[in-house]
Amino acid sequence: MPILPSSQAPAGCSPRELVLAPFRGVRYAEDRVSGLAEVTSPPYDVIAADIENQLIASDPHNIVRLILPRHPAGQPGSPYEDAAADLAAWRSDGILVPDPELALYVYEQVSVDADGRPDPAGVLQRGLIGGVNLLPPSAGIVQPHENVSPGVVAGRRQLMEATQANLEPVFLLYEGGNGAATTLVDRVASSRVPLMEARTRDGLRHRLWAITAENELAAIAADLAPRSALIADGHHRYAAYQQLRAREEARGAGAGPWDFGLALLVDSAAYPPRVGAIHRVVEGLKPEAAARLARSAFQVRELPGGTADVPAALDALAAAAGQGVAFLLAGCGRVYLLTSPDPGLVRATIVEHPPELWQRLPAAVLQDLLFARIWGIEDDDRSVRAVHDAASAIDAADQEPCGTAVICSPMSADQVYRVAGLGRRVPRKSTSFGPKPRTGLVMRLFAEG
Repeated sequence: MPILPSSQAPAGCSPRELVLAPFRGVRYAEDRVSGLAEVTSPPYDVIAADIENQLIASDPHNIVRLILPRHPAGQPGSPYEDAAADLAAWRSDGILVPDPELALYVYEQVSVDADGRPDPAGVLQRGLIGGVNLLPPSAGIVQPHENVSPGVVAGRRQLMEATQANLEPVFLLYEGGNGAATTLVDRVASSRVPLMEARTRDGLRHRLWAITAENELAAIAADLAPRSALIADGHHRYAAYQQLRAREEARGAGAGPWDFGLALLVDSAAYPPRVGAIHRVVEGLKPEAAARLARSAFQVRELPGGTADVPAALDALAAAAGQGVAFLLAGCGRVYLLTSPDPGLVRATIVEHPPELWQRLPAAVLQDLLFARIWGIEDDDRSVRAVHDAASAIDAADQEPCGTAVICSPMSADQVYRVAGLGRRVPRKSTSFGPKPRTGLVMRLFAEG
């Protein structure tokens, strides 16, 4: 991933550096809740309705009440005002308490077995949580790779305005090369007692440490300054950070907490990310019709197990994706495998440069060829639902009145870095990086500095 040293800042501008600022984190008081696993959650955009209900039922103070507030229909006020009121009440009641000092937080996620022992074949990710400085996209310091939906951005910004808080971090990657920041992260995680620890149902153990010593914070700052970062997860939240900052500037507010946004920063050299795909559910489009239309541009084969054998279908997709762009169409009990998109149609439809990159991107073929050219559908959040889990997408398409789930193969990490390095963006909801940070372990409230 390209790095823009501060010495290359545009003429007449102050140096532009990657800054991860310490902040006074606000965390759950463990003696006031049923458990940290019960009050935290996955990021807001991967929580299905049934999981949301489970989280709400798990503890009256679950963070989902703040990040996905529900407002009674016909009642005055708004969901954002409800979230702000709940946040204020939880602080007043001592459910949420600020840490005593400004800090950067070391955050570790590791797969563990039933006895709590780390699984060597599982996940291990460590990084730093802090306030990332918000610079214009032209600075190239924090690089997006996906487009966003304006309505979602506005909603996240309204939530931040109402709560005056960053409730969940964006997920950033940088090429640290095991520099000073990564060395310190590993030393802290290996030798110090954590502030908190939680084990969640997905088999991960989450631990958090605070770095407050001035010399350690200075070493991290010096190491990060010349680097750039890639937005792995949280494009809508990051765009909401930028939108909130612009609104504050427009009203003459001057410098303030809105100049930073909460972020988890992970060294991708030390902890390579897992890149998955995000799938689509198109209601009102029957799989038989979708497959018939797709035959004009793809080789189409119906899989014998249908939706009764989702693992076999996913295995078939994985095998086909190793040879090129491929998709599954599923729903109404049937599954079709799409392979070998017609090269002439791909060239005519996907005109972005460089063609050897864009014409091999599953997200580009999905949006420009399959959706726009063949089906005449716009891939937006009004008509197409994005679903992170393939089995959940297929199940949704199987429900009456059934529709079509489009199961995608993932981009490679190299493709993501190349897109970002070119200053370009793939369609919304194209990638799912993991493991994602747990929401609610530590929050950034503007009033806490």
